[in-house]
Amino acid sequence: MKYTSGVLGSSPRGRTLKKIIYLRGSWFESKRADSMQTVVITGISRGIGKALAEKFLREGYAVMGTSSTGISGIKNAHLTVFQLDLSNSKSIEMCTKEISSRGKKIDILINNAGVWSNNENDSALRVELLRKVMEVNLFGTVDFTEHIIPLMNEGGHLLTITSRAGSFSHVHAATYPDYKISKAALNMAVRIWTFRLKGKIIVSAVHPGWVKTDMGGPQADIEPQEAAEDIFKLATSRPETGQFWFKGEKFPW
Repeated sequence: MKYTSGVLGSSPRGRTLKKIIYLRGSWFESKRADSMQTVVITGISRGIGKALAEKFLREGYAVMGTSSTGISGIKNAHLTVFQLDLSNSKSIEMCTKEISSRGKKIDILINNAGVWSNNENDSALRVELLRKVMEVNLFGTVDFTEHIIPLMNEGGHLLTITSRAGSFSHVHAATYPDYKISKAALNMAVRIWTFRLKGKIIVSAVHPGWVKTDMGGPQADIEPQEAAEDIFKLATSRPETGQFWFKGEKFPW
């Protein structure tokens, strides 16, 4: 058989074939998207959240991410970004309604977004500062999670990125008091979810390590991509529910 050169679509038959190929491609892409597992990740505009979103996309997941601006800096057909301010209950309600309107069951929720006050040398408990940090790290995260849980598949994984700074067995100084209190309270929320969702959804907390982010600073010893790899392995596995993890090992509460 002799092949002839030419541009597909230069004849009526070619244009018809081109249309069929396009429609078949769109159909297969739609079917692929429908079969993809879905992960929701908060705070994907930078740091660990961005590295996680990129990792899940590379591994073939559909990602629903949030950022304070609704922009992520990541271009991918399987990424949807929603604007979310965890300190604002109306923003949480609007964001979760938009996620729900997509009609997709969620397989993994990763609570990543958080703040701190960088008051290393101030051990005084300043209520206004504590309230500001708790608003995001505890109240906002709990509120968002409670809205997402009903959208999750049975057998899904609720993973919260917390910190060993919130571990009662790891407190050795009075530094960063508001951050430590917020993470300790969030750890208790994780424990409450564990008992409430037992047999339905796996619940985990994870300490990512000291990561080179805006929060961790340039002197930290772990790159966001390395932390994302560890968190991805945990999120996509079926670990014992109700545990606090660090680098694949159980960490004391």
